[in-house]
Amino acid sequence: MMREDTGTSGGTEPKRGLLDVLGPGLVTGAADDDPSGIGTHSQVGAQFGYSISWTFVLSFPLMVAIQMVAAEIGRVTGAGIARNLRRHYPRPLLFGVVGLLLVANIVNLGADLSAMGAALQLLTGGNAGLYTLLFGIVCVVAEIWLSYPHYASILKWTTLSLFTYIAVVMVAHVPWDEALTSLIVPDIEWNATYMTALVAILGTTISPYLFFWQAGQEIEEQHRRHAKPLCITPKEAGPELKRIRIDTLTGMAFSTLVSIAIVYATAATLHAHGIRDIETSAQAAESLRPIAGDLAFALFALGIIGTGLLAVPVLAGSAAYAVTEMAGMSGSLDAKPLSAKLFYGTIAVTTLAGASLNTIGIDPVKALYWAAVVNGILAVPLMAVMMLIVRNPRAMGRLTLGRKQTVLGWAATGVMALATALFFAFQL
Repeated sequence: MMREDTGTSGGTEPKRGLLDVLGPGLVTGAADDDPSGIGTHSQVGAQFGYSISWTFVLSFPLMVAIQMVAAEIGRVTGAGIARNLRRHYPRPLLFGVVGLLLVANIVNLGADLSAMGAALQLLTGGNAGLYTLLFGIVCVVAEIWLSYPHYASILKWTTLSLFTYIAVVMVAHVPWDEALTSLIVPDIEWNATYMTALVAILGTTISPYLFFWQAGQEIEEQHRRHAKPLCITPKEAGPELKRIRIDTLTGMAFSTLVSIAIVYATAATLHAHGIRDIETSAQAAESLRPIAGDLAFALFALGIIGTGLLAVPVLAGSAAYAVTEMAGMSGSLDAKPLSAKLFYGTIAVTTLAGASLNTIGIDPVKALYWAAVVNGILAVPLMAVMMLIVRNPRAMGRLTLGRKQTVLGWAATGVMALATALFFAFQL
C-alpha cells in the first residue's frame, strides 16, 4: 500500500505546540548555515551582488524534498541511512559512502572550527589556533556528557544565533527593490566563475552530512518518546509525517532566509564598495567593519561562533551515526559514554581531527575545495540510494514514498547531479 493510502490514518496523540513539533528539521536547517557555508554565501554576495539570489528559491523545494526523505527513512524504519544500506545493499557501497562522509566531515569540521577561532580572535584578540582547539574540546564534552533531551534543547535554542544575520541586513542599507527582484528574475552570467559559484551554493545547501543527521535525530526522538518505527505502527503515520513536514519546512525555510540575508548583507556592503575577493567568513566579518560599522562587524562575527557551535556537533554526530550503523552497533546521544564507545569515540576523533588540521600544515579553508569534491562525489549516489530506500517496501513497509514526493526527490537528485557535472566540467 502506498503512502497516499495511510498518511491520514491514526492520530490519537494530543496536539503538540509548535516548539514541540520543531526539532530535527529546525536544527538540521540551521546547521546548514555553518561557518564554511557563511563563507561561501559571503563570497558570492561580495562577488556577484544580488544577481545570484534566485538560486536559493530554486534550491529550497529541493532541499525540503530530500531532507524529508532522510527524516522519513529514520522515523519509518527506525534505522539510520547507513543501517538501511547495510540491510538492503552491497557492503562496498556502504563502506564507500561512510568513508567519503568521514573525509568530507573532518575537513568541514576543520574549516568551521578554524572560522570560529578566527572570529573570536577578531572580537577579543589572542591566539586563533588555541581558540579553535578549545571550541573543539567544548563541543566534544557537551555531546558526550549532556543527556539527549538537554542537548537537543540547547541545539534548538542555538538556532537563534542565526538571527544575527537578519540584524546585519537591517543595518546594511539594502536596496530592497533590486534585492527582491533578484529572487525571481535570474541574472545569469555564462562563465566559469558564475557557474562555480552556483555549484558552491547548491553544494553547501544539499550536503550528505545533513541527511545522516536528520535521520539519526528522528530515531533519537522516537526513542525519547518510547515509540515504535512507523513501519510497525502505520496507523500512527498521519500525525508523525505531518510533524516531519512542518519541522522540515520550517528548518529549511529558516536556513534559506538566513542564506539570503548573508548574501544581501555582503552585497550591500562589500560588493557595493568594490570588495570582491572574500575567502572566509571571518574575512567577511572583518571587511564589514569599515563599511557597515562595529555593530555589523560584531554581529557577523558572533553569528559565526553561534552557528559553529550548532554545526560542529551536527557534523561530528552525523559521522558517529554513520560509523556505528556501518558496524552494526547502536549509538545514541542519550547513551552513557561507556556503553557507546564507538559512537562517542567517533565524535571525539572527527572533531579533534578537524581542529588539528591547522597544526599539521593543512589549510582547512583550501581543503574545503576538496571537501566540495568529495561531497559532490557522495551526494548524488547517496541521494539515489535514499530514493530507492523510501520506495522499497522491504524497508518502509506500507509507508513507501508517495508519487509527488518521489518526483521532487528525484528532481533534487537530478539537479545535484547536474551541479556536480558542472563543477567538474568547469574545474577541468
